[in-house]
Amino acid sequence: MYDIAIIGGGINGCGIARDAVGRGYSVCLAEMSDLASGTSSWSTKLIHGGLRYLEHYEFRLVRESLEEREVLWSMAPHIVRPLRFILPHHSGLRPAWLLRLGLFIYDHLGGRKLLPPTRVVDLTRDDAGAPLRDAFRKGFEYSDCWVDDARLVVLNARDAANRGADIHTRTQVVRAVREAGHWRVTLRDLASGNEREIEARLLVNAAGPWVDKVLSDAAGWNGARNVRLVQGSHIVVPKLYDHDRCYIFQNPDGRIFFSIPYEQDFTLIGTTDRDYDGDPGAVAITAEEKVYLCKAAGAYFNRPVEVEDIVWTYSGVRPLFDDGASKAQEATRDYVLREDGDKDSGVLVNIFGGKLTTYRRLANSVMGKIEAVLGAKGPEWSGAEPLPGGDFPVLDFAARLQAVKQKYPFLDDRTALRLTRQYGTLVFEIFGDAIKAGDLGRDFGAGLTEAEVRYLIEREWATTAEDVLWRRSKLGLRLDEGQVTTLQGFMSEAVSRAA
Repeated sequence: MYDIAIIGGGINGCGIARDAVGRGYSVCLAEMSDLASGTSSWSTKLIHGGLRYLEHYEFRLVRESLEEREVLWSMAPHIVRPLRFILPHHSGLRPAWLLRLGLFIYDHLGGRKLLPPTRVVDLTRDDAGAPLRDAFRKGFEYSDCWVDDARLVVLNARDAANRGADIHTRTQVVRAVREAGHWRVTLRDLASGNEREIEARLLVNAAGPWVDKVLSDAAGWNGARNVRLVQGSHIVVPKLYDHDRCYIFQNPDGRIFFSIPYEQDFTLIGTTDRDYDGDPGAVAITAEEKVYLCKAAGAYFNRPVEVEDIVWTYSGVRPLFDDGASKAQEATRDYVLREDGDKDSGVLVNIFGGKLTTYRRLANSVMGKIEAVLGAKGPEWSGAEPLPGGDFPVLDFAARLQAVKQKYPFLDDRTALRLTRQYGTLVFEIFGDAIKAGDLGRDFGAGLTEAEVRYLIEREWATTAEDVLWRRSKLGLRLDEGQVTTLQGFMSEAVSRAA
């Protein structure tokens, strides 16, 4: 009998699992695929206040998000890092005074201590203006943060497991029924087909885009419809400029989109906003979206961005709470929690919406509902403890990187940086006392070694090459088809032996 059973291994489910087990509750989490295999790995990868949400008067959401930026940075200074964003003034769109007012509010609404404030930028003199068309002469520079979204999910799950939670991937909840004041939940191992039952005093539905499907299929709520599925797509092209700042651009249709340095050699451009009707697991970028993003970027950069330049794309579905907004981009990005049942019948907490930046706040709100049913056990704590690998001062990343280089001098600079960004202080656990490259086993390409892959299998629930190359890392951009096949063969054998 667990205190809490959680359906869904995205950022919300894993964040709740970590918070709950850290307060003393027993937790079981089931994810039908890999951790972060849905919405949580297809974001624009930002920890941000949501500047554009101010236009929709979502001040509480923006304030909460702004307050969380530096909290998450302090918790995970390896996978979270500060960024500076350039907002060029477009004379035909929002006026300069409105942008200045919005950024003033953004700077002062809450939470900024270490991040530098907004400043006005002369794009005719600043390096940030060099890649842009001559028409853009003035801009504003402000702060937000970058995050490796999938790793944020995995590290929350890892920390939850370290504290005692049971985390099951490739495990589907096929049935959930109330029984004598608690829940009897049937879990199916999708690899073997075997089923087993667990019991839980409270059930949390954090299935993201599948939240209504869980209600219909597993809980028997026929016709459940609470979320509005909105597709967001991104493109990756060879890098368009050499500096390390990002751009936030306005489009004539009212949308905004970002251009962000990505994986050292690329530029990430996105996102789109369009309603989606279909299987969330089958979402893919459309030809129309590719053209839209290329055309939008080409309107700002002084070199064209062509569809032929695209080296990778990804698309995800955001499960926004259906608040009746007429346009996808106007639907609220805030989260909504709805509970059903009581102590006598068994409580179900459903989560609709949410965003990466506020996942910890969402988890804390869910804990309030859990404590009302199960009784309080421990205090709020999740923002004060680092995630695995993040146990170093927030401004000390350069020193951590240097320590990795000194301990493992055989690593090239690119690989040392990637490993320190992904794992922080856990690099020393993964590589131990290795003194030469050969001690790490074979290299599958781009510095991905047997030692690292074994760690991901044993400690981070990776079972396929896709798990490693597109969620635990982005090395899928660098390995060729033959290397991927070799990696998958190695992993299949290693996972089989471990089972």
